[in-house]
Amino acid sequence: MDLSSLLKPAAVRVSGGSTSKKRLFHDLAEIARSVYGLDSTEIVDALQERESLGPTGVGHGVALPHARIDGIDHVVGVFLKLERPLDFDAIDRQPVDLVFALLAPKDSGVEHLKALALISRTLRDAGTCAKLRANNDPAALHAVLTEARSSQAA
Repeated sequence: MDLSSLLKPAAVRVSGGSTSKKRLFHDLAEIARSVYGLDSTEIVDALQERESLGPTGVGHGVALPHARIDGIDHVVGVFLKLERPLDFDAIDRQPVDLVFALLAPKDSGVEHLKALALISRTLRDAGTCAKLRANNDPAALHAVLTEARSSQAA
C-alpha cells in the first residue's frame, strides 16, 4: 500500500476558509463528494462521531481525522493544507495546519489500520511536513505526500 493508491491529486487542496473543526469536516466532506462521489452528510457525521471518541490531532500541527462509511469499496484520502492553523484539541495543544482525512469502508478491518499507520508515519517525518508547509500548489503537495513513503521504503 502506498499513498498514491489512497489519495487522488484532485483530493489535495489548500484552504483558507476553515474556521472551526466542524467547518473543516464539511470542507473535507465536500472534497470527498466531488472527487470520490461520496455522501458528504454521511462523511461529516462519521468524522464528528469518531472525533467525539477523542481528538485526532496527533501533534506538531498534524490532524488525521478518519471514519468508516458506507458507499466505498476501498480506503480513500483527502489532504488539506490550512492557510490559517486551526485549534483541533491536539495532544500537544498546538493548532493544526496539515490535515489528512482517511475514509474507509465500514468493513475494512486491517486495511484501514494499515492506511492510517502509513499516513501517520509519513506525517511524523519533519522533513515531509516542512516541504508541505513550504508549498501552496496542490500538485506539489500531492507529489511530496506520494513520494515521501516510497523514498523512505528502500
